[in-house]
Amino acid sequence: MQNFTGGVARFQREIFPAKAELFTRLATHHKPQALYIGCSDARVVPELITQGEPGELFVIRTAGNLVPAYAPGANGVTASIEYAVAVLDVSDIVVCGHSACGAMTALAEGHDLSGVPTVAEWLRHADAAVARTAGVATGPEKVGALVRQNVSAQLANLATHPSVAQALAEKRLTLHGWVFDIPTGRVEALDVVGAGTALAA
Repeated sequence: MQNFTGGVARFQREIFPAKAELFTRLATHHKPQALYIGCSDARVVPELITQGEPGELFVIRTAGNLVPAYAPGANGVTASIEYAVAVLDVSDIVVCGHSACGAMTALAEGHDLSGVPTVAEWLRHADAAVARTAGVATGPEKVGALVRQNVSAQLANLATHPSVAQALAEKRLTLHGWVFDIPTGRVEALDVVGAGTALAA
């Protein structure tokens, strides 16, 4: 923990003073442009990848960047999506997968998840993506295909949420699918069929 407490001290001593005016405004103003839904993986940091300032991204991170399809009843993911869209009025939602995703690797390689039953149940939200990659050979190619199909599947799940469906119908919201490649830093924007183009060189 020493490196983290040292980081807090450095933030307070060096970073915060340089952004004091921004934080003063943010104390009473919360109007992020986008909702970013990404994986909980510690190697994938949304604000670092996008170079966003504080206040610009509303972030949800889940194992496997999974978004359950809408169902009645409260849960943290659904509540956060609804708040971002209906209250904060974000104009864009990004679902971002990434290379070497532990969740997608476990599914692609058929790992035994009996020791982590809650994880196994959570990963059922990727069933559609798993089905779409059933014919792909095992190995890195299958993991990569599953990562991409999973982003597409989660975008479809996202669109079942009433707040999202309404905002899409009113053309005040745009959905985006990204895949971040950890060793190269490349970010690929996916189209509706899972192919993609790099966002930047």
